[in-house]
Amino acid sequence: MSRFHLTFPQHLIDEPLIYDVGREFDVVTNIRRANVEENVAWVIVELTGSEDEIGRAVAWLAERGVEIDRIRDDS
Repeated sequence: MSRFHLTFPQHLIDEPLIYDVGREFDVVTNIRRANVEENVAWVIVELTGSEDEIGRAVAWLAERGVEIDRIRDDS
């Protein structure tokens, strides 16, 4: 499982990208926290799956314009 902070620009806010990731790649998505406003949205999401599939899913999101920051687990 890997956790990410995703920031969506205004033109992507209405796109179902997290849903699409779960259908296109062999990963399970779990939204942990989110904030959606008129001009920007961010989501903390957990992706569960193989590192290869998670990497492919993250690359796919980045290609579409989502800003991605991996959240390291320091516990």
